[in-house]
Amino acid sequence: MMNIALIAHDQKKPIMIELTEKYLDVLSQNTIYTTGTTGKVINEKTGLVVNRLNSGPLGGDQQIGAMISEQKIELVIFLRDPLAAQPHEPDVNALIRLCDVYNIPLATNIGTAEVLLNALPLVEAVEEGAL
Repeated sequence: MMNIALIAHDQKKPIMIELTEKYLDVLSQNTIYTTGTTGKVINEKTGLVVNRLNSGPLGGDQQIGAMISEQKIELVIFLRDPLAAQPHEPDVNALIRLCDVYNIPLATNIGTAEVLLNALPLVEAVEEGAL
């Protein structure tokens, strides 16, 4: 079981819901942490149990960053909106930097997110000694 962070900017929340629905079986076998609004929408639309932190602009990105630095998050899916200015852009950049510092797999778009989620069953099989 892994600790996975799911974050989505407002314009990307519908894509995050689609991703969560598509990979519900995989995600439900792991512990999910989200920023506030993303977690609320995921839970309401899919029923996936999530651990909600603060909204991103209210410190949720920083909370996930702290968990990364404490080695409590093992995978981050952060569907960012690169075309919209974000009031908490420094927090976003800090979170991405922490993923790089601690070698945490990070997806910032749907293509990379799907690659990582498709790989999770293989990672779990290796950890269990099945491969």
